[in-house]
Amino acid sequence: MRTLVSDIAKSIGKEVTVAGWIAKIRKLGGISFVSLRDRSGIAQIVVEKEAHKLLSGLSTESVVEFTGKVKKEERAPFGAEILAKDVKIISPVSEDVPVEINKKELRANIDTLLDNRPITLRNPEQRAIFKVQAEVIRAFRDFLSGEDFTEINSSKIVESGLETGGAEMFPVSWFRDKAFLSQSPQMYKQIMVGVYERVFETAYAYRAEKHSTARHLNEYLSLDFEMGFITSHEDIMEMEEKLLKYMMKHLEKTCSREFEMLGATIPKVGAKIPRMKLSEAQKVLEQEYKVKCAGAPDLDPKQEKLISEYAEKKLESEFIFITHYPSKKRPFYTYDDPKNPKETLSFDLMFRGLEVTTGGQRIHLYDEYLKKMKDRGMDVEAFADYLMAFKYGMPAHGGLAIGAERLTARLLGLQNIREASLFPRDINRLRP
Repeated sequence: MRTLVSDIAKSIGKEVTVAGWIAKIRKLGGISFVSLRDRSGIAQIVVEKEAHKLLSGLSTESVVEFTGKVKKEERAPFGAEILAKDVKIISPVSEDVPVEINKKELRANIDTLLDNRPITLRNPEQRAIFKVQAEVIRAFRDFLSGEDFTEINSSKIVESGLETGGAEMFPVSWFRDKAFLSQSPQMYKQIMVGVYERVFETAYAYRAEKHSTARHLNEYLSLDFEMGFITSHEDIMEMEEKLLKYMMKHLEKTCSREFEMLGATIPKVGAKIPRMKLSEAQKVLEQEYKVKCAGAPDLDPKQEKLISEYAEKKLESEFIFITHYPSKKRPFYTYDDPKNPKETLSFDLMFRGLEVTTGGQRIHLYDEYLKKMKDRGMDVEAFADYLMAFKYGMPAHGGLAIGAERLTARLLGLQNIREASLFPRDINRLRP
């Protein structure tokens, strides 16, 4: 039976069988010292005599199985090594890999990293990124399930766009009809509030925006939830606060080694994440940083960094909610503030200089939808299926979407969002 290399110290003096990839191999006379990598880590294997000859001609990344006795060795990983007596070559490699991946730091530019993704993902630091991302997603699912949310999986092939009516969407061939890849599960998760009251989804979304920046992807993993019977957008922000606290505790338990490897720190979420209206944030930017942006419908990337810097220094928080974006900036389904209809009960969450969440309260009354859509010159009939849910009774509700790659990149201090996507898709990349 195969033993993981992280467990060999439990079998000192006993014979075990391990298998994995050759990360390094050093040959000294009639002895080979092999660093063997499996999913749990790297162990040292000492191979001599006839077994040593079987390694002749093998390059790194060859897949090999070793059987031998475990010996205590404090200088070796996990405090033990294996004195191999038998070697089985599972998948030999006879040439050098295109990128040297078995160093602690992968010295390659972003294009080389992505062009050789099937191999570079084997690097320990690259593996660590996606271990953290996997645990972020697990924590999202576990927390919301514990809060009585039901997981849904909505279609990603749609007839039209909820937010843009087809603009900035990827068209797909659908038999005799025209269809698109979905920008968001917004329409479906609102409909499902009328079924389960609380729902969440983890799925890819697609935006055909022709940008080429370090913060955008055209295919990204969206972590969405929607909840009914709320009193205001504050309920959504409070739920995200609880989610983030749960998530960071989960990462401390499951990914401390990965954060340490990547030189990153797990943020602390305070008792209450600061909230600031967009108009107030713009005043702060002018007073503290001499940036004139009053009246703008949004914060630009530089302003997001500055308001995050302010929050960390003055409010002692790495997170800050910016609320009350103008109605003209937000999608038609966003609920206008009854106190000031030019503003909405919506928010963005800034984290370490970048917006990682967008959310807010939605309209829930059918007649209000008809009015707002007509005021915007929208074709009401095109949204008949969506509006059916509201025609036949919906509670006050709201929700949010978290960009998984953005959150991962901010957590780990990655400079380019593509580093937080296994196989990124953007205007310049459709492979591997």
